[in-house]
Amino acid sequence: MPVLGVIPARLGSSRLPRKPLLPLGGEPLIVVVTRRIAELGICDRLVVATDAKEIANVVAAAGFEAVLTSPDHASGTERVAEVIANPAFSDFHFILNVQGDEPFVAVAAVRGALACLEGGDPLGTAAGSLDRALVNDPSRVKVVVDTRGRAVYFSRAPIPFDRDGKGEVVYHQHVGVYAYTREALEAWVRLPPVPEEQWERLEQLRPLLHGIPMGVTLFDGPAAPGIDTPA
Repeated sequence: MPVLGVIPARLGSSRLPRKPLLPLGGEPLIVVVTRRIAELGICDRLVVATDAKEIANVVAAAGFEAVLTSPDHASGTERVAEVIANPAFSDFHFILNVQGDEPFVAVAAVRGALACLEGGDPLGTAAGSLDRALVNDPSRVKVVVDTRGRAVYFSRAPIPFDRDGKGEVVYHQHVGVYAYTREALEAWVRLPPVPEEQWERLEQLRPLLHGIPMGVTLFDGPAAPGIDTPA
């Protein structure tokens, strides 16, 4: 099944202004992320979806494709959905979303998210291991996965809760990669927000709590950090 890769990137950021254009190893962050995903060779077409011509120009100058999207989207998923609504992308049934601030994302996470779709899930993502010393960090989103390999809940709080304090709880940290079937992505953005999504500031809670299954591939090793603060 052909795969469309979309990397959402917006110029404004409350925590780190102009984040996609910040230098990393001598190149703009968005170029580093795009090149990394392109080199994996798993996307039949790869585009950066952005609200800023400045970002689009930088991406194009590096030899990659960019698509201008609305500045009004509340999430990266909404930006991706705008891209697939364009008839130019109508041939793609599998869509991969890698966040534009994840230059070190694990290859296992990207491949794992797509593997969920290949296994029959309408949505897919991935999670790595999380050291117990970091479970109270709200920037590290935790996920509980059921026996079928599907997400039960995502939270910034420590889940599952270690009531007895025996240190036996295994924690999984969510990685900012999503894979969608076209139908599931279109359904996601039509759904009304849920309170938990707004309380936790986690977009993935919307489809989950509306009953759309989301597969989670668990991989060995920690989730790589995104870029959220200046070095």
